[in-house]
Amino acid sequence: MRTSRDELVARYRARRHWSDLRITDLFDAAVRAAPDRLAVIDPPNRTELTDGPALRLSFAELSALVDACAWHLHQLGFVRDDILVTQLPNIAEYIAVYLAAARLGVIVTPVPMQFRGHELEQIVALTAARNVLTVATFKGARHDFSCAGQDGGSPRVLTLGNIAAPGATPFAPAALDAPARAALRDHIESLAISADDIVTICWTSGTEAAPKGVPRSHNHWIAISHAHFTGAGIRPGDRLLNPFPLVNMAAIGGCFMSWLHAAGTLVLHHPFDLQVYLRQVTAERVQYAIAPPAILNMLIKDPRLLADADLSSLRCIGSGSAPLDPAMIREFRERFGIEIMNMFGSNEGMALVNNAEYAPEPERRARYFPRFGRPEIEWANPPPIVIETRLVDPDSGEEILAADTPGEMQIRGPTVFDGYYGAPGLTSHAFTPDGYFRTGDLFDIPGDADRMRYYRFVGRLKQLIVRGGVKISPEELDDVLAQIPQVLEGAVTGYRDEIMGERICAVVVARPGADLTLEAVRQHFAASGLASFKRPERLCIVAQLPRNSTGKVVRAELARIAAQVAAGADPAPVQTSTA
Repeated sequence: MRTSRDELVARYRARRHWSDLRITDLFDAAVRAAPDRLAVIDPPNRTELTDGPALRLSFAELSALVDACAWHLHQLGFVRDDILVTQLPNIAEYIAVYLAAARLGVIVTPVPMQFRGHELEQIVALTAARNVLTVATFKGARHDFSCAGQDGGSPRVLTLGNIAAPGATPFAPAALDAPARAALRDHIESLAISADDIVTICWTSGTEAAPKGVPRSHNHWIAISHAHFTGAGIRPGDRLLNPFPLVNMAAIGGCFMSWLHAAGTLVLHHPFDLQVYLRQVTAERVQYAIAPPAILNMLIKDPRLLADADLSSLRCIGSGSAPLDPAMIREFRERFGIEIMNMFGSNEGMALVNNAEYAPEPERRARYFPRFGRPEIEWANPPPIVIETRLVDPDSGEEILAADTPGEMQIRGPTVFDGYYGAPGLTSHAFTPDGYFRTGDLFDIPGDADRMRYYRFVGRLKQLIVRGGVKISPEELDDVLAQIPQVLEGAVTGYRDEIMGERICAVVVARPGADLTLEAVRQHFAASGLASFKRPERLCIVAQLPRNSTGKVVRAELARIAAQVAAGADPAPVQTSTA
């Protein structure tokens, strides 16, 4: 499957932004260069997550597992352009499945472990996927993947290991003998997979309730990976610690692709547990890691958390998805010699980074991003591939070049996807006539920042809730809220949280005489099949919802109400419940 127009392919190849290099070629080069080097290390708590022992695989061993997975997929009837839904924790087999599928031209569409029937049915219907790969057990309980396909039937469910869940098929690749290896090699060569072929369809939420599929080719992933790889200063053979689910840009475009470039060691972590994370940094001598801003702030503010940790191997930590604290950046540098890299990325292709080279001052690094790709601005060592960027006034459509004037960030270039999967209407609205993607993110150009050489993140034009780095559509939750019998009308908003960045608050008008509690709201959300992280964590009962002159709910006012309640205030006539 290819989604890039021929003219774009020709343009980016002529500029050497794209090439014939595939993700699997990067892996094969790593296997040849360092066959005995540890390639992937399972989470130390793997046995608590799912079946199978914790693995520590060299590149040669991982290569054998990749071949076994590819042959098994082939034997199960997978063909080029088949779509495979994956719902797996961060374990070594997930890495092998990605690479095996890429060899065969099978498109992986990964979903978080938290997704349940509501989200899964939408994704299976949108992709017409006929196969799902998951685990039989997760965190000590049987893991069910239950959803209907486009025609009302259910896809075939494959579960890792020899023991399958009821109604599922075991996925247990075995080591290949010489004839099978030769047959696999011949089959892969016959496919002639191109670097322009789609390798993944990841999922994102927007102002629309339904999830949006983002197809990305080998060339898309490789192009966007350079910003992270060079920005973090990752060196050949480095050990990288990835605590983010292998389902989107943070993990795939960040650690996974940088691991391939470095032919290093990928240290996997799941789910996020601070003490396990610190033990892995210490025991595995990690040189680079990623972590949410809130976690880094906690480590600096509470020295007891680092009492048994040895951070001396770490050179850099990547962080983002929320504004960074300049004091935190300064403390990590002065106390531990660790530089913090600021990242702002998206599945669609945003790739902004700021590091110690581009902004030595913590205040500038925490808030700003270099305006790479602007013809009027020169940088000594920009990333090898950059995106074109501009700020546009949301009302007039005019480009903003003045200082301190917020506008929507629009991007264009070889990192940017081609359009949402199976959604031409959404795609048409998402792109401008001259090919720029409308990100929905508001930035400005700070006038005090070295001749206006930087962007500064201001907020979101689209009112998404970003909880723990996961973007959540409020409209999707509004629809569920409206179905609660005790609710006359309601809407959700985010409120600031030190740990998660934002949490979800339901602001509702209750029906007269109704007894509505937060627990009742959460039970309804659970029964609807939504993922647990989408359930409201605060309830505000008000006399009426704030609306503008056209009757539309004013989410900025909802956010103000939630923020006041979170701060302990009680703006009458609001009542609150918390969890």
